[in-house]
This record gives sequence, C-alpha cells and structure tokens, in this order.
Amino acid sequence: MNARPRAWRRRQWLIHAAAYCAAPAWAADATRAFPHRPVRIVVPYSVGIGPDVVARSLAEALSRQWGQTVWVENKPGASGIVAFGEVRRVPADGHTLFLADTATLAVNPLLHSTLPYDPVHDLAPLSLMFRATFLIWVGGRSRFQSLGDLLDAARRAPDSVSYGTLGHGHASHVAIESFARAAGVRMLHVPFKDAGALFTAVAAGDVDFTAFGMNSVAGLMAAGKLRPLAVAAAQRLPGHPDIPTLREAGGPPVDMHPWAALVTVAGTPAPLLERLQHDIVLALNQPEVRRQAAQAGFEITPSSPQALRERMAADRALYAPLVSEGRVAPM
Repeated sequence: MNARPRAWRRRQWLIHAAAYCAAPAWAADATRAFPHRPVRIVVPYSVGIGPDVVARSLAEALSRQWGQTVWVENKPGASGIVAFGEVRRVPADGHTLFLADTATLAVNPLLHSTLPYDPVHDLAPLSLMFRATFLIWVGGRSRFQSLGDLLDAARRAPDSVSYGTLGHGHASHVAIESFARAAGVRMLHVPFKDAGALFTAVAAGDVDFTAFGMNSVAGLMAAGKLRPLAVAAAQRLPGHPDIPTLREAGGPPVDMHPWAALVTVAGTPAPLLERLQHDIVLALNQPEVRRQAAQAGFEITPSSPQALRERMAADRALYAPLVSEGRVAPM
C-alpha cells in the first residue's frame, strides 16, 4: 500500500530536480544569445530633451558593444505613467529597457492611489544613469535680488511667492517643496505644460521663480532674461563659481539632484540581468557618452541594481512627508 505513494513522490522529486537543473542552463543560453533582435529603450521624454540626448548616446554605445541595433522610442507625457504601463507588459527577455526617473520610480507611487505599474514588483533595476543639479532662477528684472529676499517675502506672507514647474509631481515640484519645507515657508505652485511657457512666465515676472538645470536655462541667462540666485548642491558648479549654494545664499542646505536610471521587466532571468547591468555600466563610462551627458548638463552615475533600489527607497522617504503634510496633493 505504501510503495505506490513512495514511488509517486520519488517520480515528482525527479521531475522538479530536473526542471531546477535545466533552468540555469536555459537562462545561460538566453544570455549567450542576447541580443538576438533589436533592443528598444523607451524614453518618457520628447526628442531632443536632455534625457533623450543621453539615451541616444547610450544606445549608440550599446549597439557597438552588442553588434545589434539599439533604438530609442519616445513616449512623453504623464510623468512616465503611460510609457511604463506599456513596458511592464512586454516579454521579460531584456530586449526592452526603460529610462525611468525620480517621478516614475519614487514620486508617482506617493501621488497616485492606482498606477498601471508597481515600481518595486514590475521592474528589474539595472543601473542609475545620470543626475542633474537644479538652480533657483528668477526673472532678469525680478524684485528678488537674493535668495534671502525671496525667503523673507515668503515668510511675511504665505503663498505670496509663486514658483513654476512642469507639472504636478514633476521633479522640480517636489524639489522646490522640499526646499520650502526645510525653510519653513509656504509658496504657490503654478504648473506649466512646457518649459517654453514656464521660462517666459518667470522672465516676465508672472511667476516668481523656478528650479531647473543650467543646461536648460544657460541661453536665457546669457540674454539676461533669467538670473540664478543659488545652486541646490553642496558645492558650487565648477563652470559657474560665482553662483552661491543654497546654504551660502542664506537658505536651507537642500540638494536638488533629479536622476534617471535604466530598468527592465521583472522576471528577466538573473544571468541576463547581470549581463545587461555590466554592459550598460561599460557603455555609460564610454568617453563619448560622458561628453554628451556633460553637454546636456548631467553627471553620469552608473551603479549597481542595489544602489538604484536604495536611491528609490531614499527618495520615497524624502518626499512622503510632502504628501502627508499637504504640500503635494495626491491625485
């Protein structure tokens, strides 16, 4: 009576053991064959915007490494929600990569009760790509001659000082609210759909200030239309040593470093994830990729997948109080 169950259990054990042993071999074969068709990098920004420039430079470097076409597909809008909602449904074979950022991985989950993706369970982190540094900008003829002037006005009358961003939950939105929170002031948020309209409003004095990287504003600064009050970093910018840091200008020592990273779809075999991360870091360190990034105003910051996970967790913890305190409203 007991022989048959024992034989059945042994047969099941052998089946599972064979499957367990075969899986790594299959994954290794898939890794060796990768890539066997063109690789797509989905970018949630318009063509020509800084992150798109870096992504295209990286795609060229990876194409040379792999001997296979790597192309960029632009899907701007909705802080990456639409783009990543699509990416999570593609096969987990490493042939689709996604340029994610602060909003996609850290801010969106705090602001949206429902999302078409879960940044923790639906993606496999590969590497950080780059970071930018924001500066505080006012119009060339602004009533504020210094950061101290701006903060004094905000302290005298809450919401009397306005700032513009590229939308609710944008990196500039949460960065400025973090700055305002640290300074103990309340300011009026004015969202814009595009950078051109935003910069025009700040230059005209319709909005008091904004936060953007030097690369986006250098031309307007040279023309006298926008003026920097401070750089939101621990150190001054090497190319602009005359611009003080927030701390030096009398503000709170808040760093504003929006970042971007590369991820792929959860379920991708571990050996392939290791291959992707290794090759991406190698490509990011190519001189031409670094040069293109520097011209766009970014610092290349390749990392391990774990470092990316830690960056995501740190930013969620950093921005969560903005939501709980009502500084950034959930959607």
